[in-house]
Amino acid sequence: MEPTYNDASFAFCWRPQYAFSQIKRFDIVTVRFTGKSIMLLKRVIGLPGETLEFRQGILYINEKQIQEPYVRHRRPWNLAPRRIKPDHVYIVGDNRGTPMSSHVFGQVQINRIIGGVVP
Repeated sequence: MEPTYNDASFAFCWRPQYAFSQIKRFDIVTVRFTGKSIMLLKRVIGLPGETLEFRQGILYINEKQIQEPYVRHRRPWNLAPRRIKPDHVYIVGDNRGTPMSSHVFGQVQINRIIGGVVP
C-alpha cells in the first residue's frame, strides 16, 4: 500500500464500519486473505456490477478513466476488461510502480472484508 502506508507501519481497523455504511470506491479496507490470521490492506477500486480494466497503468471503470491521485509511480499494467461479480469488490494496492505479477489483487467477496482502516 505504499506510499499511502509503509511496510511495517501500524494501522487500526474499525471492524463495524461496514455494518453502518456501504463500501465505497477508494476505501482502504482490511481483507482476510487466507485463514484467520493473514490480513492485507488494500484499496477498493471497483464495485459490484462494474467493468474494470487497466490500460498502460491507467484505471478505467465502465470505460471511463478514473483519477487516482494516491498512485505516485505507475508501471504500464494492462488488464483486459472484467465485470465485477455481485457481492464482490475489486481491490488493489497503491504501489503500482512494481510489476503486476508481484501484486495480490483482484475480486474479493465483500464478506472477506473485515473492516475499514481508521485514517
